[in-house]
Amino acid sequence: MSPPEKTWTYRCVNNRCVRQHYIEQGDSESSYGGSTPGKRVPFLTCTMTCGPINIWPQPTAKATIGSKTSRFRLADLNVHIKAAAQPVEGLLRDAFGVFKEELRATLAAHGAAGEDGEAVAAASLVTESGKEPGKEPSADGKIHFYKPVDENRYDVDKFDVRITVLKSPDVYLTMQTDESYNLSVTHTARSLVAKVFANSFFGAKHALTTMQQLVWFDDEERVLKILNKALIEDVPRFNFRGLMLDTSRHYFSVDAIKRTLVGMSHSKLNRFHWHITDSQSFPYVSKHYPQLARYGAYSDREIYTTDDVREVVEYARVRGIQVIPEIDAPAHAGNGWDWGPKHNLGELSLCINQQPWSYYCGEPPCGQLNPKNNNTYLILQRLYEELLELAGPLDYFHLGGDEVNLECWQQHFNESDMRTLWCDFMQQAYHRLQVANKGVAPKLAAVWSSGLTSYPCLSKNTYAVQVWGGSKWQENYQLINAGFSLVISHVDAWYLDCGFGSWRSTGEGACSPYRNWQTVYKHRPWDEMKLTSLQMRQILGGEACLWTEQVDESTLDSRLWPRSAALAERLWTDPVEEVYSESVPKETFNRMSVFRNHLVELGLRAEPIFPKYCAQNQDECV
Repeated sequence: MSPPEKTWTYRCVNNRCVRQHYIEQGDSESSYGGSTPGKRVPFLTCTMTCGPINIWPQPTAKATIGSKTSRFRLADLNVHIKAAAQPVEGLLRDAFGVFKEELRATLAAHGAAGEDGEAVAAASLVTESGKEPGKEPSADGKIHFYKPVDENRYDVDKFDVRITVLKSPDVYLTMQTDESYNLSVTHTARSLVAKVFANSFFGAKHALTTMQQLVWFDDEERVLKILNKALIEDVPRFNFRGLMLDTSRHYFSVDAIKRTLVGMSHSKLNRFHWHITDSQSFPYVSKHYPQLARYGAYSDREIYTTDDVREVVEYARVRGIQVIPEIDAPAHAGNGWDWGPKHNLGELSLCINQQPWSYYCGEPPCGQLNPKNNNTYLILQRLYEELLELAGPLDYFHLGGDEVNLECWQQHFNESDMRTLWCDFMQQAYHRLQVANKGVAPKLAAVWSSGLTSYPCLSKNTYAVQVWGGSKWQENYQLINAGFSLVISHVDAWYLDCGFGSWRSTGEGACSPYRNWQTVYKHRPWDEMKLTSLQMRQILGGEACLWTEQVDESTLDSRLWPRSAALAERLWTDPVEEVYSESVPKETFNRMSVFRNHLVELGLRAEPIFPKYCAQNQDECV
């Protein structure tokens, strides 16, 4: 946490916050020039009450927010829920619990948890020994003293949050989920009321996320404040707003993944694409085939059990996020697949760790599943069953299909056209997905784009394509014209691992340069492609991708944030940008700066977007 800026105060001048030196009465400097009149106004209090709305992503339909504030305490915050079904109500209570816990963590981070009044009631008595009657010392063995709560510090005695979800009984995200919401906040007498109306749990969860951005900690008055007059109507532009994390090239703990989900939730990203395995390692411990992890994990501690996956899925769901697990196949499948002959299952994968690697795969180590071994498909079927049970129900499932190397297969098979092997494999994998999902495949099975996706064997009605190539590559137009639904992940805008140099040699990496948050934000591919309104129906949304050759837990947050949040606003709001401008509007810079600090307050190590001076002096640097 940044320390309080006790030497500065801020004034709202022409809808922007202006920094001024602050000298407190009694300060040694006050004898020379006198003290600064009035109370110190922290930057966050100024920027929340001065100028444009500080919500990220920006609401799409309507947003009217006043500048008056109310001071409240968590002890007075209560929720009332009307829901279409009991599971929705239960999930909403869990989501509200997360909302309240994160506010409690904000107080704790500022050392103000005991001042809020939740720990001890306003009228509770403290004995001379420091112990409340009937109370024992806390778990740390120390006696904690709390000052009685000063009622004059707060503007309300009651803060009610009333949530109404009367349409959808679903607690699982689908391609048709209505994520819209209406949020209003009013303050009457000493009562604060926030009303949420949504058609689904997911819309109501987004409303809570927006409301949390109307709340902040004032480090001068040392209280939580909220903008007490608001009316917001909001609906996302795209249903699929994703983030992909590769956990094979480096292992990431469940806690690190959870931290990523927190950032996603507050950015309103709704699909976590978990690229759980690759040719480097196989960290998932299958209950049917534990040999995959036994032979493929980096160590016995760098694994994901079924309990781990279930924990991540539930943690994501209460935050409005769907987990989409991916076992990449047939390529990118090496280490972990080499035990077949020892168990009389034959060669499950070919070209494993084969050299020279550049002949047989895109990067070392190599490995590509055997398309003519029925045991390979049986294992995939069992893996699909497990993942659908853990993460499902899913109407979108990722089969992989990336970067198949035909030279690898050509060493072993004599087909006249090796592309038919890829088609056969993908159709067989799709059939096994159907069987795994009790005879009915998810509505869409996704594959990565490649030179093979344009080969006429995949049905546009059952397959979606995740387009990862360059935004100007011809495949974009070919796939649209072929009628496929697309998830866009263009390497020249939304690949977050690019720009850190080659890890195999000196010089630039394969996808340099680095894409800063403005590049991520300004990429509007549907506009560049000049798609018609009919073609726009084929764009499901987009996804930022983080491949982890050069990323581990020590750098995860800074690679993802706040750039993933820039993608989030592109996919939620899709603001129209000046085509020839190289930068984003000043107002967007200011909102991003505030949101980046919000992520830091939530415990994410998001990278800064400019010098702190620029954050303190709005509009002077951009």
